[in-house]
Amino acid sequence: MTKEYQGSSLIGVNMMRKLNVSICGLFSLMLISITAIAKERYFPDAEQQFPANVYWGDTHLHTNLSVDAYLSNTLLGPDMAYRFARGDSITLANGEQFQIRRPLDFLVVADHAFNMGVMQAVTAGDTRLLDKAIAEQWLKGLKEVDKTAKTDPDKAAKRKFQMYRKWGWGSAVGNKEFRHSVWEKVTATADQYNDAGKFTAFIGFEWTPKWNLESSSMAHRVVIFEDSAEKADHIIPFSMFDSTDPEDLWDFLQRYQDKTNGDVLAIPHNSNLSQGSMFALHDGKGRPLTRSYAQTRSRWEPLLEVTQIKGDSETHPLLSPQDDFADYERWMWTESDQDRTYEYARSALKLGLQQERELDVNPFKFGMIGSTDSHNSLATVEENDLIKLFGNKLPTADSVLKQITAYRTLGPTLTHGWQFSGSGYAALWATENTREALFAAMKRKETYATTGPRMVVRFFGGWDYRKGDALQTNLVLLGYKKGVPMGGDLAIAPADKAPNFLIQAVKDPDGANLDRIQVIKGWLDKNGDTHEKVYNVALSDNRRAAKSGKVQPVGNSVNVEEASYSNSIGDPELVVVWEDPDFNRNESAFYYVRVLEIPTPRWTAYAAKSYGLDLPKDIPMVTQERAYTSPIWYSPSALKE
Repeated sequence: MTKEYQGSSLIGVNMMRKLNVSICGLFSLMLISITAIAKERYFPDAEQQFPANVYWGDTHLHTNLSVDAYLSNTLLGPDMAYRFARGDSITLANGEQFQIRRPLDFLVVADHAFNMGVMQAVTAGDTRLLDKAIAEQWLKGLKEVDKTAKTDPDKAAKRKFQMYRKWGWGSAVGNKEFRHSVWEKVTATADQYNDAGKFTAFIGFEWTPKWNLESSSMAHRVVIFEDSAEKADHIIPFSMFDSTDPEDLWDFLQRYQDKTNGDVLAIPHNSNLSQGSMFALHDGKGRPLTRSYAQTRSRWEPLLEVTQIKGDSETHPLLSPQDDFADYERWMWTESDQDRTYEYARSALKLGLQQERELDVNPFKFGMIGSTDSHNSLATVEENDLIKLFGNKLPTADSVLKQITAYRTLGPTLTHGWQFSGSGYAALWATENTREALFAAMKRKETYATTGPRMVVRFFGGWDYRKGDALQTNLVLLGYKKGVPMGGDLAIAPADKAPNFLIQAVKDPDGANLDRIQVIKGWLDKNGDTHEKVYNVALSDNRRAAKSGKVQPVGNSVNVEEASYSNSIGDPELVVVWEDPDFNRNESAFYYVRVLEIPTPRWTAYAAKSYGLDLPKDIPMVTQERAYTSPIWYSPSALKE
């Protein structure tokens, strides 16, 4: 029988209200009170400090330096992206002012490496990239496009793409002087806006191995540097023109480190659109994975972007048919019944256990983050911030309706506009808001993803948590002292013990109450087969799971017509100590936490309300936002030593 204690005592929330501090501030106060016994606690960093604060940001944002963003009429550059993310009011293309509701703590501007900045140059007739005759044709075409845009913006955008393919594609490939000049501006801008302790601006780019208008296997990677321009300027971003093989990208990262003594990592793009390539069991040349491949991938790619504007990649109903919440923000390809095993995070984590048995190294041992992948320079994801989907100007009723109902060509099929998601953000547990501390958090995988809300989630695994630990004011200290945080590995326990987990989730102060905490477990049996199970470990409103494991829904307070909801259901905080009732110490396993909010209006409902739209009935109007933590892994390999 499951051994657990759950509560919704609101200790943290009540203290926060009394002291008038943020949740992060509350954890800081807790840290101060326990400094005297700091040497006794566990933490993976040598400095023996545990991360008291969660920092919010976006690791995947495009500006007008990306070809596709520029051709879609994005005018704002990296400087405006950083300013907006840190909370400044900015001027949009139509002269209107816009400001993020809650500033972020960090941002990675990750423009596409291929032809970065080329569109601005060819538009200006840069003779380094276009000969005079082509430049004249280009400028003539742009004048025609500007006229067309006044009456038919879509036709104008399509014409821009046609012009780019004819005259702009590959124009900067061999011009290292041009490419480096663009990169130096990118790195200098990041350094300019990086403000240690207040706002972190990372240097980064996106490696895009395939990119065209008809089809795209999105096995992209976002490359993030810990370093300043002093080191990052030693390279030119690695692009598809250099190689389309991720192993060559990893070699590039190694060369960078060897040359500069800096540090860098890569984060795979939201994997749901990878068409089976992201977690394929062969390398770029079609050969079976090797131990060397697994070691190299695990080193350079510690995280996965699991949710963003182009859908959610945690799991799929075909892969997790027993999971009631698997069908979330799913992009519906034409091949609806095709094998999804190599595209989604949960199945990849299971594949990693199998590969570890064969190779002694797990190539898919990644943590979780979310990011926007927005192409309009604006890192905003709240459901009622409709501008996130509408370029660089505030939307109108006509533009909103067209965005929702129109088809777009992306990948092997046509995609409805309403399928775009209002997601996501990366949450990092770190000691301070600096490049060094946040980068360290990413490397050790002490991270989690949310689909937008800023809920605070703690997840620890060990062997000695007691049920009363869930309600202690020093919960965080106990978490580190007795076990490992999200992203960690469980040590081998005595033969008579099963792992237990200390979990806390606190609602976004400006958002919805919580529905439940779930633990998702995956494991590898003695025959080499993988399995998964979802455990409801903490439920709001004093609900309890039936013997079958089924749980009564939390309810639904959403008024779709008014795009509103009520926090009359759910709890502001859930805490639990849960022990795995099905543990087998001879089986490799992973555990991660999924936190669900109560139902709330989706961005489509806000759009319908704000602009008086009568939308088709098949368009979803309600969402159930969530968070995914990085896993904690257990391996029995030490038993053999």
